[in-house]
Amino acid sequence: MPPTPPSVPTRAIRPRRRAFLAAATAAFAAVASPGRSQQITTAPNADPVDLELQLALDVSRSMDPWEQELQYKGYANAFLDPRIHEAINSGALGAIAVTMFIWSDYHIQETLIPWTRLGNAAEAQAFAQVVLEAPRRIYLYTSISGAIDYALQNFGTKYEGTRRVLDISGDGVNNSGRPVTQARDDATNAGVVVNGLPVINERPDPFPMRQPPLDDYYREQVIGGPGCFIEVASNFDAFDAAVKRKLLREIAAPMPPPSAPGLSSLPA
Repeated sequence: MPPTPPSVPTRAIRPRRRAFLAAATAAFAAVASPGRSQQITTAPNADPVDLELQLALDVSRSMDPWEQELQYKGYANAFLDPRIHEAINSGALGAIAVTMFIWSDYHIQETLIPWTRLGNAAEAQAFAQVVLEAPRRIYLYTSISGAIDYALQNFGTKYEGTRRVLDISGDGVNNSGRPVTQARDDATNAGVVVNGLPVINERPDPFPMRQPPLDDYYREQVIGGPGCFIEVASNFDAFDAAVKRKLLREIAAPMPPPSAPGLSSLPA
């Protein structure tokens, strides 16, 4: 992977930036769940970026090796796309931070690619290669709540994003760990936007009456926060295109306007 370019000078802007982000997060939490507030602790020397983005890949037993490969290749191909490179450079700082982890049972999450700064096409292309070389795993159950809880601990540890987004892809409903809505609400209260990429598995469901349509489930119970959305992959063959559409929206999206007075612009 190419060396990380020198960081933008940040000592002067960090205090004002953090005051802004703390106030914006408080306003965000008040809208998401009045009366509750949760903060993410940002490391003292965290480098500022436009976006902290976590990519969370489902590796439960419903994903066979072919479907897993489509997931990995879909994300790798997205980071090779010049439109993604343009989106990365379109922000005020011209850089984002990305990490990728896999998830399954409530206690099974594994970071495959640590936080990586992407500020140009070469760095995005190198990230794509690391995605292709990442190990493949298969576990048992599906704990979306466990994935959200794991992601919440990772924000602010190395980078300080103007926006913080969790991108969850999966082909099933939560069947392990605590209720997904509780985890979702904790994330949104902390200022994190949770987006979803539900993949409609074409294999027959042995219990079709026990599960709601996956896109409805993600829309009602998984995603949350200002500007949250789902991008449905109608099948695994459609995953590649769906990932590109989703990442373009996430990376290029402006920070939602805070609902509290005096928070209409980011301090220079």
